Amino acid sequence: MTRLGGGVSIGLAVLVLSGATRPAELPTRVVIEGVPHIRQEPDFCGEACLAMYLGKLGYAVDQRAVFDRTGLDPRLGRGAYTAELKRAVEAFGFRPGPVWFKLTAGDAAALARARDAMYADLARGVPSIVCMHYDQSAHAPEHFRLVLGFDRATSEIIYHEPGREQGAYLRMPEARFLELWPLKYERGTWTLIRLALDPGHIDVARAHDPLSTVTLAALAQHVMKLKAKAEIPDGYATRIVGPFFVIGDEAPARVEHYAKTISWTVDHLKRDFHMREPPNVIDVWLLGDADSYVDTVLRLLGLRPSTPYGFFMPSQQALFMNIATGGGTLVHELVHPFIGASFPAVPAWFNEGLASLYEAVREEHGQMWGLPNWRLGGLQRAIRAGKLPSFAAMTGDTREHFYTSNTSYAQARYLCLYLQEKGLLHRYYDQFLAGAAGDPSGYKTLVRVLGNPAMSDFERQWQAWVLALGES
Repeated sequence: MTRLGGGVSIGLAVLVLSGATRPAELPTRVVIEGVPHIRQEPDFCGEACLAMYLGKLGYAVDQRAVFDRTGLDPRLGRGAYTAELKRAVEAFGFRPGPVWFKLTAGDAAALARARDAMYADLARGVPSIVCMHYDQSAHAPEHFRLVLGFDRATSEIIYHEPGREQGAYLRMPEARFLELWPLKYERGTWTLIRLALDPGHIDVARAHDPLSTVTLAALAQHVMKLKAKAEIPDGYATRIVGPFFVIGDEAPARVEHYAKTISWTVDHLKRDFHMREPPNVIDVWLLGDADSYVDTVLRLLGLRPSTPYGFFMPSQQALFMNIATGGGTLVHELVHPFIGASFPAVPAWFNEGLASLYEAVREEHGQMWGLPNWRLGGLQRAIRAGKLPSFAAMTGDTREHFYTSNTSYAQARYLCLYLQEKGLLHRYYDQFLAGAAGDPSGYKTLVRVLGNPAMSDFERQWQAWVLALGES
C-alpha cells in the first residue's frame, strides 16, 4: 500500500532545523501520556492515529469520522494516503505544517535533523503521525504510526501502533525507526512524511442527516471487502447513492442514469415519508440482460432467481436487477430496505402495496406519485368475478398466504393508490407507524383515516373506483 500517493506533487520541503531545536536542548525523555489506543479497521491506520489523539484532547471522534473528512471517494476501497489524511488533519483544525520532506539519499545528518525536529515538537506536547514502512521486509507496505515520545537514554521512539490490539506506548529502537521512516522510491532522493498534530481551533462538528446512517467510511470498508473477495468483475461501473453501492455491467452512462433514479427515490422516501435509510450498505446489481442477471445471482448466491425482473435479499443486503426490464421494479425494490429500516413491524400487505405503488411513478405535487399499471387488469377481473377478499381479510392475512394469493399485490397496491389520490397516504403511513403496536394489521387505522365509514359500503365504492380506472 503506497501511502505517499500523489502527495509529492504538492511540493517537497527541504529540511531545515532551527537553532531552538538543537539536540543538546532536548529533554532526555518525553512521553505524551493519556492517549487512548484504537485498533485500526482495514487500511485505516492514518484515520485511527488521528482519532487517537483527538480522543486525548477530549473529542469522541472515531476513525470512520476521520475518513469522512478526507474527501476520499469510497469506491476506491482504501484508506487515506498522505494528502488525504492531511486534508482531514486540517479539517479538524490541526496545523500540520510542512508534511513532505526531501533528503539526499543516505544523508544521515539530515535524517537526524528531521528526527530532532520531531523530538522538539514532542517536547512542546505535539505528537506526529509518520508514514513509514511497516517493517524491514522487502515488500513491506507503508503504514501510519502515531509518535508520542522518545527516550534518549535508551535510544527509543515511543509510539501507538494502530495495527495491533495491544499497541499502546510501544517502543522501537531509534536506529530501526530511522531505517523505516525514509520512503526510498527514487535512487538519489528519500522522502520523509510527518504530520505534526499541532492543535489550532479544533472543530469536530459536522452537519448530520438524522435519516442517514451509512457513512462514507462504512462504504469504503464495504468496497474493500468486495475487492478482497473479487466479487466485482473488471469493467463494471460503480456509483454510490446514499446507502447503496451500485454495480452495473452496462455502459457507465446507463449506470449513471439508473443511479439518478435511485437518488430520486431515496430523496423522496426520506422527504415524503421521513423514512430512515437502511443501517447497512446495500449492493445494487444492475445487470443488462437476462443472462447476466441469472449468471450473477448464481455466482454470488448459488441459486437461480425466482423472478425475471429483480429482487431484494435482506440476508445478503443485496438487490439484483435485470435492468433490461425497466426501472419500475428497481424503484419497487428500493422501497423495501427503507420501510424495513423505518417500520420493522410492517405487514406484508403494506410493505408490498407501497412498493408496488411506485412500480409506475412520476413526480407530482413535489412527491412520488404512483400511476395505474399492469396489475390493474387482473384486479378488475377479480372484482367482476366477486373473488376479492375484504380489506379486513387482506390486511389480516398471513405473510405466507399473502405471497401465494393471486390478488394480494394488486389489491394492496390499488388501496395505496386510492389513499394517495385522496391525499391520505402519508397520513395513513404516519398513523399506522405510530400505532402499530395496537393495530399490527393496520386495519383499524385504515378505518379511522377513511373517516370511520361502514367498510362494506367503502369497499363497494373503492371497487367501483378501480373498475373506472384505465391503465396508464
